[in-house]
Amino acid sequence: MAFIDLSKGEVQCKIVYYGPGRGGKTTNLLYIHRAMSEKIRGKMVTIDTKGDRTLFFDFLPLALGKIHNLSIKIQLYTVPGQVMYNATRKLVLKGVDGLVFVADSLKVQKDKNIQSLENLRENLADENINLEDIPLVMQYNKRDLADANIPLLSIAEMDADLNSELKVPWFEASALKGQGVFETLREISKRTVKQVSRKLLSK
Repeated sequence: MAFIDLSKGEVQCKIVYYGPGRGGKTTNLLYIHRAMSEKIRGKMVTIDTKGDRTLFFDFLPLALGKIHNLSIKIQLYTVPGQVMYNATRKLVLKGVDGLVFVADSLKVQKDKNIQSLENLRENLADENINLEDIPLVMQYNKRDLADANIPLLSIAEMDADLNSELKVPWFEASALKGQGVFETLREISKRTVKQVSRKLLSK
């Protein structure tokens, strides 16, 4: 749920990057943070867990305008992907306004992608949120590994597995190289701010 900070004249929108462990969520945020000017991004906070990380930082996107004359601040979070950290994932999802599901293109990760999406659905249901009711963008990551002759799922397979019912926008990506990273961020930011604006204006 977007938070209004009148003392700073800001609306804060929370976007969470979700997906299986080692799928590229952290790599997305690290790439975005490095590429942004210090003037618009906040400090990155890292919470290390065994073999996994939760990251957080915020930024003021200059091109998204204002809501009720309030500046828009986007907060980006990742969740730990490994199964044992579900309590942390639930905690990070609290108050979420928009989601990026980062799916791993490796063939061996097919089942983990599907399980992670189902886990997202269940964790949102615990917060009385339907996955279909929240802004969501799919990112099919690690597409650059095709050049290394590593067996990858086709985009059609990934879309059939993860997006056949949701039918949300998707982007091919290599978070490591930055391909598709800002395209994904732009789309989810736009969708999230649009929904937050609608909710605030209807009050």
